[in-house]
Amino acid sequence: MTGRVLTLASASPRRRQLLEMLGIPVVVKPSHIPEIHRPGEAPGAYAARLAREKASNVAGEWVLGADTTVVLDRELLEKPMDDEDAVRMLSLLQGRTHEVVTAVALIAGGAVRERIDVTEVTFRPVTEALLRAYVATGEPMDKAGAYGIQGYGAALVERIDGDFFGVMGLPVRLVIELLGEAGWEYGFGQER
Repeated sequence: MTGRVLTLASASPRRRQLLEMLGIPVVVKPSHIPEIHRPGEAPGAYAARLAREKASNVAGEWVLGADTTVVLDRELLEKPMDDEDAVRMLSLLQGRTHEVVTAVALIAGGAVRERIDVTEVTFRPVTEALLRAYVATGEPMDKAGAYGIQGYGAALVERIDGDFFGVMGLPVRLVIELLGEAGWEYGFGQER
């Protein structure tokens, strides 16, 4: 055993939880880069750039950055600014299908490796009162698209087509692929 530890350049408790669930030793060092969408930047390119910048901004031998955005009709729905913004986003999503784009970037051995996951999520139609009750829980406030599929937000979802973990903010299959390419073979909690 080499005692490798993955540095997560994110304050997301969900990302940390997923890595710990997999038995990957992790230390959290959030990157505080500005998340500013550039004019004309495609959602996948935007998420990939932010994941790369987050990873590059944190020191460590194995550093993972990630970014998630929600896309509806080419509009990016990022973290809501306040309760009314959250209600606005959720109102746009209800009864419709949107994309959740999550990019991951791993820096190891001086190389940057990255992947992008795109999952379609369909919300069921609900009332504005239900959306406001959901926003009142506080759960939507730190999440792209103003919802968390792993929490109360699951009640809004009719179906997903793709990676559930990508919607949570960390497509674990892609993280395991990146680690393997860099020489860290996943072993179900045992380093190999």
